[in-house]
Amino acid sequence: MRAISLLYHDVVLPGRLSSSGFPGGDADIYKLTLPDFERHLDAIRSALPKPAIIASELGDIDISHTRPLLTFDDGGVSAHQYVARLLETVGWRGHFFVTTNWIGKEGFLSPAQIRDLHARGHSIGSHSCSHPARMSYCSREQLRREWTESIAVLSDILGTTVDVASVPGGYYGRNVAEEAADAGIKTLFNSEPRTQAHVVNGCWILGRYTIKDGVTPGTAAAMASGRFLPRFQQFAYWNTKKLLKTAGGSSWIRMRKWVLAR
Repeated sequence: MRAISLLYHDVVLPGRLSSSGFPGGDADIYKLTLPDFERHLDAIRSALPKPAIIASELGDIDISHTRPLLTFDDGGVSAHQYVARLLETVGWRGHFFVTTNWIGKEGFLSPAQIRDLHARGHSIGSHSCSHPARMSYCSREQLRREWTESIAVLSDILGTTVDVASVPGGYYGRNVAEEAADAGIKTLFNSEPRTQAHVVNGCWILGRYTIKDGVTPGTAAAMASGRFLPRFQQFAYWNTKKLLKTAGGSSWIRMRKWVLAR
């Protein structure tokens, strides 16, 4: 199976970066202003012959490069304030991945907002409990806890079993997928920029193309519609950064935070 998924985070009003999701420079680079996100949606819609889909539809339709999936990480309150409404105006639904330890805190979704998004047809999934800095380096015990507890919290809020999730922080490994599968997760999104999906212990693993602040609407639309060059450019950049992250270990994270804070 092949599928194109775009990874967004928070959508905020200009000058209000800390109003939704995690604060700080390392989180802010993934946030789009509301006017920019509106331009992204307009460009993506214009480039696609068919509407975007959600993961639960993957087994029911003939998936192709022209049916992307739109995902939003962290569980920031902007999912309910802005994003869902804008998706609904074009008849689309999105995936909202929630970091459950932050539910109800300032800048994050409340249980009532999560239930409302679900009732409106959006997909709610886990983004772990605590958003570990390096998920793939966690012990098996912690991975099991991150997935099982977050799934339990969301399932309790919604009154139905949650079986979709995304990996926080960009650190993915087979150990992460195996523990997700054991926790009952059927579809797991990571941040690796690829279209080829694969299965680990019965769990579908889907890659995503990350949209940061500064990515143009045209580039987002080109990725969503399957254009090769922007997808290859992100693939090359991602794998170069992956090597640096592996070599740098935890020092990479500290250096990145220090640079972005300035």
